[in-house]
Amino acid sequence: MMIPFALLGLAMLPNLPQDGNLAGNSDTQPIQVPFNASQWRLAWKDEFDGGPNPDAKTWVYEEGRVRNGEAQYYTKNRRENSRIEGGKLIIEARKDNWNDNPITSASLTTEGQRWFKYGRIEVRAQIPTGRGTWPAIWTLGKNIREVGWPKCGEMDIMENVGFDPKGMHANVHTDAYNHTKGNGKGKRIESADPWTKFNVYAVEWYKDRLEFFLNDTRFLVYRNEGKGETSWPFDQPHYLILNVAIGGAWGGAQGIDDAILPCQMKVDYVRYYESVK
Repeated sequence: MMIPFALLGLAMLPNLPQDGNLAGNSDTQPIQVPFNASQWRLAWKDEFDGGPNPDAKTWVYEEGRVRNGEAQYYTKNRRENSRIEGGKLIIEARKDNWNDNPITSASLTTEGQRWFKYGRIEVRAQIPTGRGTWPAIWTLGKNIREVGWPKCGEMDIMENVGFDPKGMHANVHTDAYNHTKGNGKGKRIESADPWTKFNVYAVEWYKDRLEFFLNDTRFLVYRNEGKGETSWPFDQPHYLILNVAIGGAWGGAQGIDDAILPCQMKVDYVRYYESVK
């Protein structure tokens, strides 16, 4: 995903797949790496067993038309767009013309509430599908309001666009490597019918690399080149973002099928592990 217009002052281009720009510090050969519980200590979790609303001590809302020229208006504390239901966080995009906004949705973040630095961030979710959807699980650096994007760093743990329904994407954005320069680091992997089942999307964040997972498949490794913050802005805390966008520069590249609305991303849990080493 991209960062808010309010922070950049302009619309960004989409996180297009970057499979052709992976030389140097990125590895993309998929490999099975089952989760090793002995390597990690669970430091925090949100299982969404409470409710009826997301925990205000953890989650805050983006509000308005935020980024990428997307069609939805993100609402704040509106149960039609975000709620706890059946032990799941529901983020729902709707065509309901709320306050003269034809399409509404929600984007929840932990900015100012909970920060992450190194460790494993893991989200179990079922995504929506249909032409125009653009769900995402991603992070931005804590210092974004001081240094801006992409200097703050961005980790896209999961992105999917509805016109490519089985394609799951992981991307990394830094000042040195990002899509605006045509050298962004990322990888696409396929998942069978991810709108019918829950998958685990994860990043393992070390001092020397980022490893991205779809369930037990590691499919992207981004390495610290040792050249400083321009290529490795990941020695500072990040915050997590969960959102369902509709349309926009990438999600809407083949239009929006209104018949898909309402649609939901269901999040079973978010877990954060620290290394025991």
